[in-house]
Amino acid sequence: MSNLSQEVTFDRQLLDRYNRAGPRYTSYPTAPHFHEGFGVKEFEEALVQSRLAQPPRPLSLYVHIPFCRMACSYCGCNRTVTQDRSRAVPYLARLYQEIAMVAQRVGGDRQVEQLHFGGGTPTFLAADQLSDLWATLDRHFSLKKDGSGEYGIEVDPREVTPEVIQLLGTLGFNRVSFGVQDLNPKVQEAVNRVQPAEMTERMVHAARGAGFQSVNIDLIYGLPHQSWSSFRTTLEESVERFDPDRLAVFNFAHLPQYFPNQRHIKAEDLPSAEEKMDILEGTIQTLLERGYIFIGMDHFAKPNDELAIAQRQGILHRNFQGYTTHGDCDLVAMGATAISQVGTVYAQSLRELEGYYDRIDSGQFATFRGYQLSQDDVIRQEVIMTMICNFRLDRKAIGERFNLDFAHYFAAEEPELAQMVADGLLTDDGNELRVTPAGRLLIRNICMPFDWYLRHADQIKTFSKTI
Repeated sequence: MSNLSQEVTFDRQLLDRYNRAGPRYTSYPTAPHFHEGFGVKEFEEALVQSRLAQPPRPLSLYVHIPFCRMACSYCGCNRTVTQDRSRAVPYLARLYQEIAMVAQRVGGDRQVEQLHFGGGTPTFLAADQLSDLWATLDRHFSLKKDGSGEYGIEVDPREVTPEVIQLLGTLGFNRVSFGVQDLNPKVQEAVNRVQPAEMTERMVHAARGAGFQSVNIDLIYGLPHQSWSSFRTTLEESVERFDPDRLAVFNFAHLPQYFPNQRHIKAEDLPSAEEKMDILEGTIQTLLERGYIFIGMDHFAKPNDELAIAQRQGILHRNFQGYTTHGDCDLVAMGATAISQVGTVYAQSLRELEGYYDRIDSGQFATFRGYQLSQDDVIRQEVIMTMICNFRLDRKAIGERFNLDFAHYFAAEEPELAQMVADGLLTDDGNELRVTPAGRLLIRNICMPFDWYLRHADQIKTFSKTI
């Protein structure tokens, strides 16, 4: 059991000095290092090995629905913007084929501990399509019927009715994430996402009434026309009106060179770096005062939430869906652009719909790139994920798990870690590295010394800044 402190110290000088581009570590190695030398054959082999493993690992299923009816100006996701809801029909036909292909190889009797629908906007689908998709998954896999699985869905409050929320609860979803971003009308108009608070509140109440165990709210700071004063209003109103079990408060990275829709946002309308820091500091302090636990980076949860409990127990994990309590699962992702993590393999499907359709029609998976982890990758993955989830690292435990001398294996990293100790980001008792209150906001930086690829490989993507 961890006695992790919830205190966060804002040292502006220290934050400015360490604020540089770096990975978010939803995987290690990170996605820019996936390569096209890994393809369908390798992914199929990973699925078969997953089935043959003794004991077999439980499954986590992710289903990607890429469609949105409107384009939000801040969005950096891979999605298809369309008003034509009939476009979901050919997509679902291929998705059902892919589900059958996965079940055939991975084993349909495997217990599904976790299920998540993401996008795009899964609620782009009509009620009967959502029902059919659930039924298809239930037919091919062993979905839990007792409510003990973690079955979640991302919902756009503008795209659903209370009746659809009730349907989702009846199907078996028990966790829901509502995209809100900001409640200020001026900010909403600037990012092309007009969504009155009353609309979101109505859907949150519908979810509570439908028996959802957990309601998550997504917010974004750094959007046009935001200030700490305006965002504090959004934050306090969100807590009071929605009473979320979890909040994700994401940092907006304005990268119009990569995301054309962000060109609609004027740079002069964005808050300054200093104002963004004020918003971040105020957000963390406000939510801690309201009783939320700072899980890390951009996630907050009530003390009795599974994420907070897992972190206290030292068993929290992180993957492409963010922080999770199901790191022991093989994550199999289905749909265009979806990324699977099966054993020591990452595999990503084609992003473009036509290519995805063609590949599935030919009876093959749509895998176009991936990665097979080496033993060194596995070791560094464990170190990075342990640190980013639990804010501490036991050198002896890592050495015993992988039969190595930690000091010798990570000799090249020790000077940089020693500097972080000197700067007050870490404490070091000779065995355990522990993140300090001043280091919690710089957890990505603390993980970066262990990233072999940052030192030795060419980077093919510009990462966002760590703060």
